Amino acid sequence: QFCLFSWFGSLGSSSGARGVTMFSWVKQEHGSHNKEGEMYQTVTEGLQTLYSKKLLPLEETYLFHDFHSPALEPADFQSKPMVLLVGQYSTGKTTFIRYLLEQDFPGMRIGPEPTTDGFIAVMYGENEGVVPGNALVVDSKKPFRKLNAFGNAFLNRFICSQMPNQVLQSISIIDTPGILSGEKQRISRGYDFAEVLRWFGERVDRIILLFDAHKLDISDEFSEAIRALKGQDDKIRVVLNKADQVDTQQLMRVYGALMWSLGKVINTPEVVRVYLGSFWAKPLQNTENRRLFEAESQDLFRDIQSLPRNAALRKLNDLIKRARLAKVHAYIISYLKKEMPTLFGREKKKEELIMRLPEIYTILQREHHISAGDFPNVNKMQDMLQHYDFHKFPSLKMKLIESVDKMLATKIAVLMAMIREEESKQPAPFVSGGAFEGSQDGPFGQGYGEGISAGADAEDWIVSRDKHRYDEIFYTLMPVNGKITGVNAKKEMMNSRLPNTVLGKIWKLADCDQDGMLDDDEFALAQHLIKIKLEGYELPSELPDHLVPPSHRKNPAAKTLYNHTED
Repeated sequence: QFCLFSWFGSLGSSSGARGVTMFSWVKQEHGSHNKEGEMYQTVTEGLQTLYSKKLLPLEETYLFHDFHSPALEPADFQSKPMVLLVGQYSTGKTTFIRYLLEQDFPGMRIGPEPTTDGFIAVMYGENEGVVPGNALVVDSKKPFRKLNAFGNAFLNRFICSQMPNQVLQSISIIDTPGILSGEKQRISRGYDFAEVLRWFGERVDRIILLFDAHKLDISDEFSEAIRALKGQDDKIRVVLNKADQVDTQQLMRVYGALMWSLGKVINTPEVVRVYLGSFWAKPLQNTENRRLFEAESQDLFRDIQSLPRNAALRKLNDLIKRARLAKVHAYIISYLKKEMPTLFGREKKKEELIMRLPEIYTILQREHHISAGDFPNVNKMQDMLQHYDFHKFPSLKMKLIESVDKMLATKIAVLMAMIREEESKQPAPFVSGGAFEGSQDGPFGQGYGEGISAGADAEDWIVSRDKHRYDEIFYTLMPVNGKITGVNAKKEMMNSRLPNTVLGKIWKLADCDQDGMLDDDEFALAQHLIKIKLEGYELPSELPDHLVPPSHRKNPAAKTLYNHTED
């Protein structure tokens, strides 16, 4: 032992550089570090560290939290992905949650009248129960502490519904009050509903706007709610619920009317994604569009299931957006400070600067090369500036700005690499359980027994059912030694009017022995694949086993069975 310790001691004293080099692998084994020696074990830890050390000092210096958004806390970085449901009353928001979870949750009320009169955070918990809002905002493990600023009027209508459910192990769901219409929307809620939605919109991973096929009007309160979610367009999805209550012709009109209504409220050139369906566990009232509804629901499920996998990337994206806004805010505040007189005429100058705010935005854009889209809403900023003494604003501190710039230029790239590394080392997490469980495998999975998978569980070769028709065509193409050339096959296959790229793929799949010619079985297979494509299904990259012609299978028993069937 003495000799071993002496050897380590002499090694350390003789050459510090050699010791560092020799043991550098110890640090590389765990986490990621940069030139300043900061070490991140996980992406979440890296985001939290960058925010507290680089961005938070800038926000606190220039009163960012008073003007825009409260400071982020550790729970904001560590929380599960959240889904926010927004819609008018009786559009099926609570029923949609019940459909996903496949069980009732504490505090749930469903009815045609406005039943959900508050916000409900449906989250995972070992014991089923309800946590009231005032107790919720003092829990440091929950990402709701900053909701305390909205006061008792809101907190009395905010609860957390906890329950042991497999879906909630991966995501949390926020149910909102039904948005009112007509005379009801004039009734005050007692708190700023739009601001609460904005707060949630900044923190959730997905925002789902629900519409009823019979309620397409967008009330003033709904318009205000959608405008409050401005800047979160990439998170928004639209669900047209109860679509089974109208027939196909009416559904087309309803869809067009919905897109027209949304176009007036969501001012973006991109068309928002709309999912059609009936999201509850009841029989469809109109089964004309059953296949469409199934495909749409599967698309929506896949979108929700991807949230845990993309959670770190979403938080990184939100941090970058926040950093850009904080920088712009610092430039605005410091410019107003610089323009203020030292002694006299402060109030008059303040009014003048507030009136000139749009012009100041333009000046700052040119001076600091900032995009106009990074600036906050000018009208809202003008209203808020009325309550502040510009003379007390801090001057521009370039050191804070440079620190954020350096974070955006170098540190973010380190975290991006860590995200890809984490994804490669561990299987991608996804939402499971509830309605997500029975929709993937088995005979009721999407596409089962259709298209390319048709005949997978049949004893006979599915192509043989129409082979007599294909054989008639085959023998008109003048086969030689039981095979037709590519030239002759091309003439017949071109009659399908499919593009050459598709027909080329079909040829490769059908030419099982790859001899550049087709026998009668291979030709029948090619015709079957053309039929599948014309029916709107996708072609596989490799031919499934059940479609391989029995005469080309390696299993002799299959060939014997096929010949017996032919006889």
